[in-house]
Amino acid sequence: MNPSNPTDISKLCIHTITTNPWNIEEAAQNYSAAGVKGITVWRDALQARNIQQTGQMLRDQGLSIVSLCRGGFFPAKDIDKRRLAIDDNRRAIEEAHQLGTSMIVLVCGADPRQSLEDSRKQIRDGIATVLADAVAAGVKLAIEPLHPMYADARSAINTLAQANDLAEEFNSPFVGVAVDVYHLWWDPALKKEIKRCGQNENLFAFHICDWRTPTTDFLNDRGLMGDGCIPVKQIRSWVEATGFNGFVEVEVFSNNYWKENQADYLKKVINAYKEHS
Repeated sequence: MNPSNPTDISKLCIHTITTNPWNIEEAAQNYSAAGVKGITVWRDALQARNIQQTGQMLRDQGLSIVSLCRGGFFPAKDIDKRRLAIDDNRRAIEEAHQLGTSMIVLVCGADPRQSLEDSRKQIRDGIATVLADAVAAGVKLAIEPLHPMYADARSAINTLAQANDLAEEFNSPFVGVAVDVYHLWWDPALKKEIKRCGQNENLFAFHICDWRTPTTDFLNDRGLMGDGCIPVKQIRSWVEATGFNGFVEVEVFSNNYWKENQADYLKKVINAYKEHS
């Protein structure tokens, strides 16, 4: 946000999961009417829809489709499950292409029945297997490190350093990282690793929300910016110091906020973005 214009929301993107009770048509209409310019689409929002037509509908509402969430979940002790994951990621790449977005966010996955090292190797192998598909479709893959509390089953990539290492190993303009403050705010190496992203031009996405204290649910009790203890403005300054000029994506899973009138909640999202990011 331009500090000289605190009303500027031109870089605001909202994930469909943030206003989960709305279907994608309702989300598009309401985001657009409120002046929001970006949308990240969760795959569940596309069920039973013509994906190409949905993408056109979003563009007709004046929305940039920032990314598709999500691919990943590559690791499994069972080889058949790993093959199914590859198939699903190829479907996600095709969905992103049909939707008209150039990025998929990867929640990389883990399997508690095996070591983290094995899961990380399977993540690396999985990305390598689908990379040619992504390049052919013109779709970038953004590796999103998740908080260590998710290392058992949701992601064996838990620090930005690990995500940077993996992205740099591929050395491809189609493999980079997504920085989500919810997962990374605690990391003492965060500023250094964000700078490293910039040096390698692999910072693809930036997600914001807040960490409530005390939190009541590690998945579905995220706060809006200003609700908790994450220094969102400071982290954003580090991100933008790299030269990143993409959308700032509000991604909130909240059982409490989902119970509210979503039109009123959308106003809170926008105000929190203006005041605390």
